[in-house]
Amino acid sequence: MTIRRRPKTRRKKPAPARGVPLPGTGAKVHEHRLRNGLRVILLERPDIPVVTSLLWYGAGSRHEAPHEAGVAHFLEHMMFKGTKRFGKGVVDATTTSLGGSINAFTSYDHTAYWFELASDRFEAALELEADRMGGLLLDPVEFRNEKAVVLEELSMGRDSPWGRLRQDVSHVLFGRHPYGAPIIGHPETLESMHVDLMRGWYERTYQPCMGTLVLAGELHPSSTLSLVRKHFGKVPRGEPAPFVPCAPLRAPEGERRIEKRWDDAASRMIMAWRTTSVGTDEDFDLDLIDTLLTGGRVSRLHKRLVLTEGLATMVGSSSETLVEGGAFWLHSEAVPGVDPAALEKVVDEEIQRLAEELVPAQEMRRVQRTLRSLDAYEAETVSDLAEWFGGLAVDADWRLLLELEERRAQVNARRIRVTARKLLTSDRRVIGWSLPGGGA
Repeated sequence: MTIRRRPKTRRKKPAPARGVPLPGTGAKVHEHRLRNGLRVILLERPDIPVVTSLLWYGAGSRHEAPHEAGVAHFLEHMMFKGTKRFGKGVVDATTTSLGGSINAFTSYDHTAYWFELASDRFEAALELEADRMGGLLLDPVEFRNEKAVVLEELSMGRDSPWGRLRQDVSHVLFGRHPYGAPIIGHPETLESMHVDLMRGWYERTYQPCMGTLVLAGELHPSSTLSLVRKHFGKVPRGEPAPFVPCAPLRAPEGERRIEKRWDDAASRMIMAWRTTSVGTDEDFDLDLIDTLLTGGRVSRLHKRLVLTEGLATMVGSSSETLVEGGAFWLHSEAVPGVDPAALEKVVDEEIQRLAEELVPAQEMRRVQRTLRSLDAYEAETVSDLAEWFGGLAVDADWRLLLELEERRAQVNARRIRVTARKLLTSDRRVIGWSLPGGGA
């Protein structure tokens, strides 16, 4: 009797993960979703021997009910005050002992927690972060102590003339929508906030199905994903948080003006226009308009206000596009003795020029080059890349970065004129001045 044996076969090594090349960054993207709903995005960049971990939760101040105002930011503070496994201060101490760094930030649309460690040590970040997702202590004594810290932070912001003016303009610009309220909250809601309210927010929002974990740097996709499963896979899935619907963004109601007095000699101006959401064509147009107006010494407003006519000590702008809308911000400080109306007149003339004239081809090329340099700067370090990428992944779609160069190239002089005519009109803006004389 002949016994036939099956020939031994060697196991094939798994083919290396291909990933999606991310143009201009040297990174490859690998996207996964764990069974509990956690989205995991790996940015493989083998040229830099560090790993940045950024865990994003799709819950920011926009999602708070009025009586919860400030809870998202306050909870960010409490995330460093101990878990069931790791006591107060362990997160910071562990990160420091491993030669790493740590941070966190809260936005209108999300909250994020950031670690950076050497590539042979980053598992510690996963262990700590997974434990914070499911096991935060929220000790009442620590809560009371940290409330005082947050209230002091709020007070410091209100004691800044720029901060106070920006908040006043934002409130008028966005009305009752949460984008018009300070992310940090209000004194009255913070004073009355209790730990049970925060615990309810934490249990609703800090769940795998609400999270996006971005890991960027020198990592191997398959082994890294195994580590993520090891630490996060055991966290229960939970259910998406039911948020209170935001107050609707009302249509702009004509130009509005704010005047405040501050006890110093400076005249500060903020203009803001209601604009568009992240990822739209107009979002890309506004990036170019921002650079045209204040991007460097040869930009239009810097050249006129600061260098040529000597009306301002500084001028700057930014396009802030968010999930449910956005704003174009312009700020300037007048030279002492200059009539604020003279500064406003120059700004109006340059905005009107954008709406009436086509930007010359040479200037368009210069601005496009500047934007390409800024895009490259956004991906210069793995932490910058993880933050840039993660913000788009959570608020819009990270695939916008795949088409970034093409979308930038599509912005032309005619589109700039159309967008300026549509969005940068006087009936869509708020003008705020902080003028000398009197207390805040």
